[in-house]
Amino acid sequence: MGLQCGIVGLPNVGKSTLFNALTSAKALAANYPFATKEPNLGVIVVPDPRLDALAELVQPQRILPTSVEILDIAGLIKGASKGEGLGNQFLANIREVDAIIHVVRCFEDDNVVHVDGSVDPVRDKEIIDLELIFKDIETMEKRIDKLKKQAKSGQKDDQANVEWAEKLLKHLESEKPARSFAVDEHFAELFNDLYLLTSKPILYVCNVDENSVLDGNPFTKRFLEAIQGEGAETILICAGSEAEIAELESKEERMEFIEAMGLQEPGVNRVIRAAYKLLDLSTYFTAGVKEVRAWTIHRGWKAPQAAGVIHTDFEKGFIRAEVIKYKDFIHYGSEAAVKEAGKMNVEGKDYTVEDGDVMHFRFNV
Repeated sequence: MGLQCGIVGLPNVGKSTLFNALTSAKALAANYPFATKEPNLGVIVVPDPRLDALAELVQPQRILPTSVEILDIAGLIKGASKGEGLGNQFLANIREVDAIIHVVRCFEDDNVVHVDGSVDPVRDKEIIDLELIFKDIETMEKRIDKLKKQAKSGQKDDQANVEWAEKLLKHLESEKPARSFAVDEHFAELFNDLYLLTSKPILYVCNVDENSVLDGNPFTKRFLEAIQGEGAETILICAGSEAEIAELESKEERMEFIEAMGLQEPGVNRVIRAAYKLLDLSTYFTAGVKEVRAWTIHRGWKAPQAAGVIHTDFEKGFIRAEVIKYKDFIHYGSEAAVKEAGKMNVEGKDYTVEDGDVMHFRFNV
């Protein structure tokens, strides 16, 4: 679907190490600022145990999971909104993504320099927040000038747009991100058209030492207190260990490492699923002897839109959708058994696809 999450943070917080663990790619991870000058783009598989369970029952020729794109963006420093460091490039890259994974450093290590000389995740977060807000203020000031010119025509809506935009500008000037600004439905289109950097949904990843993955540490506790009220999810992860896990050849070796850390699965799995959720995506499945496949859609899509992800003809000529709930498929063990039990539903164009639906589409072009 072409949707992207961008990994952001100050230099040397572990962005590229996390990216390598997520993608098993070999992005440059070095102990100096701006190790990543060009953004690295990776496509990562979304782990979904439901797909494996369906495949176990159907025994298809191939299994195709869903995926999301992750962009590793160059580290930002103070003054980025004025072009300091790689600021202009950073801000251009972040404008292109649909959601943000903000990595903050929550570990001490004398061998890894910190761009500001000490470890303070709250301060680091505020630096990035302010640089993005400063850029959004600049965007809003330009847009308000345009709106004021339009309002000279005397149209009531144009004047209302100016007043609304000025309220949003004041919100930003009080150092609050655009995502925390309540937007009436009437102004939703205008808000979306602004493409503000701080309007993007955000996930925080606290990069901790291996001993702090389960319960955190003083750094993470301070950070969690600082973001109370944002409504953002926070995940603790040891990026270095995750990169080591990704390097291991066999599943057995990886699970042994993971269990030794007291985890049930790699931390990156939680990050990937959270990123998927952050993009407001949902999954439905198709299951047959040729393939069991996960398909990505936006949450709330109707059946014809979901069918169009497979092929545009499916949407154009949509007749109906045969829908089996995932739990029913697993309980009865096969499509035939589900049908026999009367648990397969036939749905029309107005059906809203639910996460986990197993679907078969009827169409005619």
